[in-house]
Amino acid sequence: MSRSLNRVRDALEAAGLEADIREMPGNTRTAAQAAAAAGCQLDQIMKSIVFKGERSGKIVLFLTAGGNQIDPVKAEAVVGERPAKADASLIRSQTGFAIGGVAPVGHTNPVRTYLDARLLEFDQVWAAGGTPRHIFCIDPREIQRITGAEVADFLVEQASG
Repeated sequence: MSRSLNRVRDALEAAGLEADIREMPGNTRTAAQAAAAAGCQLDQIMKSIVFKGERSGKIVLFLTAGGNQIDPVKAEAVVGERPAKADASLIRSQTGFAIGGVAPVGHTNPVRTYLDARLLEFDQVWAAGGTPRHIFCIDPREIQRITGAEVADFLVEQASG
């Protein structure tokens, strides 16, 4: 079993939760792939999007519903500095996960985390389990509790119609 997967399992169990992490037959790197594998709605996929602060260089984790996108202007207002792209080596060194498998829990370093309120509309969501092929189902309020994530408005406005 991979170290990344073990860190996720350990973090969930340390929080008093059952760690039912499932290996999928194919990749779950994208929200659409994960939703297809889990058999759920796209927005029930909890995406882990990592940016770094342009000024500070510190990483920030945004947990978003699968169909939502981050608005850089709103994210800057939330974080207090412009979000910049975090490269794969920075993400791995700060979270311990590779892109496509960044879990919301089990990071190797503390990570400031923000949560998309859309996720709280569901009783259960699916999140990355530490590898591109592993996901787990969880109440999003438990992720908020474990991570200390702050609910914030950092999303592109959805067109109504």
